[in-house]
Amino acid sequence: MADRTFPKHKVLPWPAVPIPTPDEVYAGLTDQAKEYPLSLEKQLRQSENFKKPENLTTVRVLDLSKGMIIGNWCSSMLSELGSDTIKCEPPDGDPLRWQTPFGRKEYMIKDAETGEPIGLHFLHEMRNKQSITLNLEKPEGRELLKKLAVHVDVLIENYAPGQFDAWGIGYRQLKEINPRLVYAWVGQKGQWGPSKDKPGNLDPTAQASCGFVHGTGLPKEFGGRPTRSAMWMADQVGGTSAAIGILAALLYRDKVSGKGQFIEATAAEAIIRILDYNWGWYGFDGSIRPRYGNWDLAINIYAVNPCKDGYFMVGGGHDRLWYRIWRTVGQTRPDLEDEILDDKALRVVTARLPHLRQVKTYTVLADWQKDHSRADAMHQLLAQQVASGGVNYIDEVAEDPHFKYRGHVDEIDDRLYGKVLYGTSPLLEDKAPARLKWIGRPLGYDNEEIYLKLLGLGPAEVAGLKKRGVV
Repeated sequence: MADRTFPKHKVLPWPAVPIPTPDEVYAGLTDQAKEYPLSLEKQLRQSENFKKPENLTTVRVLDLSKGMIIGNWCSSMLSELGSDTIKCEPPDGDPLRWQTPFGRKEYMIKDAETGEPIGLHFLHEMRNKQSITLNLEKPEGRELLKKLAVHVDVLIENYAPGQFDAWGIGYRQLKEINPRLVYAWVGQKGQWGPSKDKPGNLDPTAQASCGFVHGTGLPKEFGGRPTRSAMWMADQVGGTSAAIGILAALLYRDKVSGKGQFIEATAAEAIIRILDYNWGWYGFDGSIRPRYGNWDLAINIYAVNPCKDGYFMVGGGHDRLWYRIWRTVGQTRPDLEDEILDDKALRVVTARLPHLRQVKTYTVLADWQKDHSRADAMHQLLAQQVASGGVNYIDEVAEDPHFKYRGHVDEIDDRLYGKVLYGTSPLLEDKAPARLKWIGRPLGYDNEEIYLKLLGLGPAEVAGLKKRGVV
C-alpha cells in the first residue's frame, strides 16, 4: 500500500476560551442567591484537591486484567481515590496499550523518556497507576505473583475461567498465603453457569446478550436496527460494580471479619441491573420494550430531534411543560402552536403516547427547530423553564463553560507525556477527594521500584528476570 499523508489541523491550546470566573458565572445574582453555590464551591473545587488528604492510601491494588476495559476501569476508580495501584501486564503489554483509532500511530502519544507509543484509551485509564510486567505463563512468574500477593489488599484479574486456579494462583490458593486478600474476577458473563465466559467474549457481546442492544437504536419501522453503545459502556458499568464490591469487601474485612473474600462482577449482568422497568413490564404480561430511537415510550415531549445546526433535546415531562413548549414555539410560529393546541387528543401526556400522535408532535416541533440553532432554541425554551439542550460535539464539551468551571474537563502537564486533555473524576468530595497525580506509565516503567520495594529484588535480579522472559 502506498504511503499516505494525513492533513494537519491546527488545534488551539486548551482552553481556547478562558475558564469563566465566579464573578462572571454569578453576575446579576444577589449576595443571598450566590451564598449557597459559593459555599459548595469552596468545599468541592477540584483545584484545591491536592491540599486535602487522599482516601484509600492504606489500600494496595494489583490489577492483572488485560484485553478488556472492565478491569482497567475498576482499578482507575480506586486509583483516583488514592489507592496504591499497580498495573501488571504481560512482558509484551496489555493488548489495549497498543490500540489506536483506525490503526493510525499518529493518534498515539509517546513518553519523553523511552519514546514508547501508547494508545490514548489505555492511557486514560492508567491514571495514578504504576506499571510492572510479569509473565504468568512461566512457573517462575507465578511464584513471583504469590510473593506479590502477600503485599496487596486487592487483586483484580479477568483471565479465562479457572485459569488462575489451574495455575495455582487463584483465590483458593492465594487466600492461604494472604487471608486478608480481596480477590476480584471481572469479565463478561462470569466463570460459572451455562454461558460462562469463553475466549473472545468482550464488551460488545455482553451488550448484545443482556437485552441492552435490542432496546437501543431506531425501530425497524423507521429503517433502524439494534445499535450497541459506541463506548465500552458494559465494561464501564461492570467495572464500576466491581469497584463498589471491592470497597464493600474491604469495609467488611476491616469492620467485621478480618478476612478478605472473592468477588465476581460482570459486564452483562451489570447492564441487566440498569434495564429498569424492562423486567417489571415483561413480568406483567410478557411485553418486550421496543426500540424507540431518540423518542421515549412513557413521556411526550422527551426527545432528540434535528435543528438548524445539529440535534436538540427537549424534555417536557408533564402537561404544564407541554404548554410552555408550545408557547415558545408560538412566539415565532403561531401556526404550529395552533396546530398542536387545537388537537384535543394531545392535551394530556398519556393521550400523547400512541405512536402516530408522537409522530405528529415531533414532526411539528422539528418544523420549528429547523429554523433555530441549538443555542437559540435552548435560550428560548429555558426562558420558559423547559429543560432542553443541544447534542454537543466533543470539542464543544471541552470548551463548555460549565464543565470547565467545575473542573470536569482539564489538562494535565504530565512529566512523561506532556500536556494531555482528559475527563476528570466525577467523584467530588469535601474531605478526601479523587484526583489525578499522573496520567500513565510506559510498559514496565516501575519494575525495579516495585520488585525492590515489595520483594527485595535488586536491579541485577530484575535484569535476570527480564532476560529469562519472566518480566
